[in-house]
Amino acid sequence: MPPRNLPATAGDSKKFLSNRPFHAPLAAPPDPRADTSARFDDEAARQMLDLKGPSFHATKRGLSEITVSALLDSSDRQRLLFMTPARQRSASQPAHASGRARVSAALRGVCAAAVCALSLCACVDVSMPDYKRPDTPAKASWSDHKGAPVSAAATIQPDWWKGFHDPDLDALIAKAIAGNFDIKVLAARIDVASTQIGEAKAGALPTMDLGAGANFEKTTGQPFIKQYNVATQVNWDIDIWGKVEKGVQAQKAEFHASEADWRAGYLELVANVSSTYFQILQFDDQIEQQQKTLDTNRQILTIYDGQRRSGLVPQTQVLRQQAEINRLTNQLLELRRSRALANNALCTLIGVPAGEFQLPQGHLQERVQLPDVPDGLPSQLLARRPDVVAAEFRVLEAYNLVGQAKLAQLPTISLTGHAGTASFALTDLLKSFTYGFMPSINIPLLDPGVRAHVKVTQAESTVAEQQYRVTVMGAFEEVENALVNLGSHKAQRAQLQQEVSRLQIVADQIQSQLHLGVVSQLEVFETERTLLQAQQDLLANHQLILSDTVLLYKALGGGWPSIDVQAQVKEPESK
Repeated sequence: MPPRNLPATAGDSKKFLSNRPFHAPLAAPPDPRADTSARFDDEAARQMLDLKGPSFHATKRGLSEITVSALLDSSDRQRLLFMTPARQRSASQPAHASGRARVSAALRGVCAAAVCALSLCACVDVSMPDYKRPDTPAKASWSDHKGAPVSAAATIQPDWWKGFHDPDLDALIAKAIAGNFDIKVLAARIDVASTQIGEAKAGALPTMDLGAGANFEKTTGQPFIKQYNVATQVNWDIDIWGKVEKGVQAQKAEFHASEADWRAGYLELVANVSSTYFQILQFDDQIEQQQKTLDTNRQILTIYDGQRRSGLVPQTQVLRQQAEINRLTNQLLELRRSRALANNALCTLIGVPAGEFQLPQGHLQERVQLPDVPDGLPSQLLARRPDVVAAEFRVLEAYNLVGQAKLAQLPTISLTGHAGTASFALTDLLKSFTYGFMPSINIPLLDPGVRAHVKVTQAESTVAEQQYRVTVMGAFEEVENALVNLGSHKAQRAQLQQEVSRLQIVADQIQSQLHLGVVSQLEVFETERTLLQAQQDLLANHQLILSDTVLLYKALGGGWPSIDVQAQVKEPESK
């Protein structure tokens, strides 16, 4: 009488095994018939160790013989389990013959599937044209081209802001580069893009999973069953068409675009710090001039008030002058407010909380010198603009994504290997193993999503190309606007300088006439008020010229070197 936890016959064994979850072969618990099993195991072991025995020669026949044992019917294996060694050897011969026939049929099916796959591949369009930069309207020179063309290196230096010869500005820019949070965000995005390259490369590498588990089961009228198992699986999707490599190239393009974004942010930061610094110094000069103008008008009000009491001027003249003082006072308050806001903006740019840093008062014309901008700036400097470079790298990224989407229409080949062991006792867990190897091919015969994804990537590539053209056209406009503004403000500066010079002569002459008693003090104050207004206009013009110079350097790409994206496509990258 067999134990209650084992089947009594081969048919019961098949039913017993089929009602269990799929696991590796179990190591059976102790059985009274262990002598027969032991004899079978000893005989099999001797045959496997005997290099002259039939098992060795059967192993030499190759992988097909191993596959035959995997294709045997479960009932055949169960009958072999409870046979004597002699009967097992005689019963296995027809099973091996049947297995070889099944393997041959399977190989014929695989060959037929491979032929169908190749035929389908021939019908799929995966061709990609060579990458080239999107066409844009040509521009040989700028509209104010005057002098001879100069080289890029001779036009703008990497540290171009030092041309203003202001140590305070240099210190602020260095502090902003080290502490600005916007630039840190852009730097972090470079790290993200760099790690995404590794993530894309991982798609061509094998994956391995390891799992372990236990099953405890109790059925009424049956003994308590414990089962333990350990299994591992290795899978490798072979990148035979280069689909993963296309994804890697797309991520590399995004990495370079992120670097260009950082350069653009760096250039934007330097320009903003410089412009804000100039604006604060202009406010200081304007506040000083406005205070002088206000004091002069108060003196004029005092004269008018004395003349009113003497009956020389009407009350309306006094009220008009008081209203002028109110207007000038309001302008002074507005200048102080604007100066405080500009200082808060500078704090944010250099990476400190607003209000924690106060720029000392200064004079714009005394601190900052106007740099010389060379004539004949070549339009080729536009290739140095980081935003244009970033836009082209994203065109390249979209180009590679289209290629990847097209290659996804081709069949994929996977290799899967698995191994495991299971037992009713932990001590027997590593005594028997099951292992297998399964190559497979996946043919996307009908997958509308794959075809639709190709169209989506093509549409996105068109968007990237148009966005590149928009960026280039905007860059042309920025350079032309900066040149127009700079030229106009320089011409206005010449007129304002003449105005201030002539009004200064008038003021000096009026002051001399006052000493001679020819004119009144009122005329002197009126002349000074006009002079102060002209001087404020000249200060504003000076700040505009400085800001125009900064914007021109920014529009031309600052001091960054030119980058040829198309050349990088042709040369394999080492990263």
